Amino acid sequence: MNLSPLEILTLLGAVALVVARWLPAAARPRVTIAAGAVFLLSALVLCVTGIRWQLLPVLASGAIAAPFAFSPLVRSRTRRARWWLALPGSVACVGLIVTAPVTAWAFPVPVFPTPSGNFAVGTRVLQWTDPDRPETFTADPRDRRTIVAQLWYPAQNSPAGAPRAQYLGRTEDEARTVSQALAQGVGLPGFLFDGVPRARTHAIPDAPVAAEGGRFPIVLFSPGSSGVRTQNTAWAEEIASHGYVVAALDHPYDSAAVVLADGRTITSATVSTGDRNEDDRLADQWTSIRAADLSFALTRLERLDADPLTGRLDTGRVAATGHSMGGAAALQAARRDHRFDAVIDLDGFPHGPLSPALGQPTLAFTQAITPATDPRYPSQLAEVLARGTATNYRLTIPGAAHLTFTDGPLYLPPVPSIVGSLGRIESPRVVAAASLEFLDSVLRNGSGDLAGALSSHGELKMFPPGNGR
Repeated sequence: MNLSPLEILTLLGAVALVVARWLPAAARPRVTIAAGAVFLLSALVLCVTGIRWQLLPVLASGAIAAPFAFSPLVRSRTRRARWWLALPGSVACVGLIVTAPVTAWAFPVPVFPTPSGNFAVGTRVLQWTDPDRPETFTADPRDRRTIVAQLWYPAQNSPAGAPRAQYLGRTEDEARTVSQALAQGVGLPGFLFDGVPRARTHAIPDAPVAAEGGRFPIVLFSPGSSGVRTQNTAWAEEIASHGYVVAALDHPYDSAAVVLADGRTITSATVSTGDRNEDDRLADQWTSIRAADLSFALTRLERLDADPLTGRLDTGRVAATGHSMGGAAALQAARRDHRFDAVIDLDGFPHGPLSPALGQPTLAFTQAITPATDPRYPSQLAEVLARGTATNYRLTIPGAAHLTFTDGPLYLPPVPSIVGSLGRIESPRVVAAASLEFLDSVLRNGSGDLAGALSSHGELKMFPPGNGR
């Protein structure tokens, strides 16, 4: 039902208060008193711990039903209203109550899949400023580009009661700031997603690094346009549990909201103009900035010092990855920076120049191409992959939508046009499994049939080296 035990108690108390009016006279007092006690106590506790908007109709229903349920007990001579007068009110109350599980199902507190790898997962947040790169989104000539990175890494097993990481931020306040900004970015009221900041992931903040496993390959990640570093947490935790360090970036002035170490919050300044040519130019520009952020983050990871991960990062095995515009940035970063050994593009339209040709093996995920798809997307993506000097792959996932490649299916309404039709469990599993098969093959020289493994997840097209020339 996507409701907590306390929320279920509140709901059941409200139902019992509505039903009590229809019970035989002998049973009515006991049921009414018990229902009223359960409803009142659970509602009071919810008021203290925080009420989700989905429970407000339940509270209203219980409050409406309570006077009619208790009145006959207080005034013994009071006659109950005739059934045909009471029935519409009872039906209306039940209708209000039913909205709770329905809306909680549509907008749940996300439950993250348990990582399947051999490692527990730790996480920590770092902030870096590039002294050599001006911040082009501001007019201050002294302002320098700052990025925030969240790392997920193989960790030692923590005690069973160790607190798990907050989703969307280091604290619940940060998570709510980010959640509100994400909702505002898509034009929805923030209260619809009030359950998202309540979520906890499987990673343990600042957990000790795993003693075994040697040096871990690095997977850098750039989110989609207005996306945030945590938008692919389920994917990042799964990858990290298999012995990788995932470093996901917030891009200030592009990400919906970035909370810096000094408490400042930087919101998105990237806005569509509505003019296709101008928007394409801006997208090329923003993609270039993101690509530079990825390269800078790799430089900082190479120079990591006095850090628990110092000496445990294999900077000779690195993948650039990203979703949507972040996928385009990963392609650009790899084209410019040969320290990247592989690329994963999660449904990202290529922006920027198509040359020089990609020299790294690339896996591009796409949703099904339909008549509504931008006709430039499949042809431009195919050109990028075909021009490469390594074997590249395009994997089309049946039933996927653009947000299938994020955490979206875990907390958005299960509408196929929004999150695809794979479901809340299958969506993250398929994307992470195919990503791991590719990463293991190209970064760890994994044996086996990569094309065959990828084909099991969808429609695969291969682009052998030199295919585009």
